[in-house]
Amino acid sequence: MDEQDAPRQRAAAPDPGQPLRLPVGRYRARFEAERPVRMSEFPGSAWRGALGHALKRTVCMTRLPRCRECALYHSCAFPYFYDTPPLPGSIKMRRYQTAPHPYVLLPGEDGATDYALDFTLIGQANRHLALIIHALAKAAQGRKGVAGNILQLRAVEQETAPLGSNTWQPIYRPGTSLEALPLARPEIPPAPTSCRIRLLTPMRVKREGRRVGPVEFRFADLFGHLLRRVSMLTAFHTDTPLETDFRGLMAQARQVTARSELAWEEKPRYSNSQKAAMKLGGVVGSIHLVGVDLAPFWPYLWLGQFIHAGSGATMGLGRYEIEAASLQAHPLSPS
Repeated sequence: MDEQDAPRQRAAAPDPGQPLRLPVGRYRARFEAERPVRMSEFPGSAWRGALGHALKRTVCMTRLPRCRECALYHSCAFPYFYDTPPLPGSIKMRRYQTAPHPYVLLPGEDGATDYALDFTLIGQANRHLALIIHALAKAAQGRKGVAGNILQLRAVEQETAPLGSNTWQPIYRPGTSLEALPLARPEIPPAPTSCRIRLLTPMRVKREGRRVGPVEFRFADLFGHLLRRVSMLTAFHTDTPLETDFRGLMAQARQVTARSELAWEEKPRYSNSQKAAMKLGGVVGSIHLVGVDLAPFWPYLWLGQFIHAGSGATMGLGRYEIEAASLQAHPLSPS
């Protein structure tokens, strides 16, 4: 956590047994295709691009090429999701041009005519659920579809409380009204005595301006970016900004020694803004935490399984799962 981003008033760390005030909604959009779905190597990037185009076509009223020149910049849903503006005069974001985007896309497996896209909306972004569903349907059935796949939305499901239950309830079908479930704050389970963090998609983090590779990657690299992400998301997408001892937590995180089995993995994508093919690389593998007091870190680590960490989180990067002897197997994989 950058010290400039930390609040002036430093409160005690949250009780690990109490929930963080960051409502998270997890949803599953089910599609049908005439042919088996074949996505690109990095389907999260394809979905993000297709959703963005459909959302902008749906909500943009001025058709200006750059959102920041528009009088509706701070009230339009498109920049809220894709160019999230910090509040004018915000102290917390004075070093950043945009706030973290309040959503995560997690595409399912292809190869069949039935296809599922899991997506997570964070905090106040859940107010726009109906709009996101509409844009997803438009993106999927557009002329080019998603990565060349033309899909028809058949249903949307929502995970029932508590967060991570992996129990899904239908809330929408085309031609019917949306009946979303109430959101509840995450219920953080007790901290385990040891755990393994499995980095499932590339974790892209920087230390002192340089990308951290698998050899030099430390627990503090993961935790620092996660703590910053939770802090920013609560500040700009909820009414209850995170208050905690940022310096103290990071000092503790730097003292943690973990046994790691990590490698470097790259995902190819095409950037429309840069008009060029590029690769997004990051760290994957396992981090073992044994003989560590996990209590100070646990609320953030557990919540991070649903909101991801590092750059590219909206496209599904920075996804991880926690395996611990005192917890049930974590149910984050799409079905």
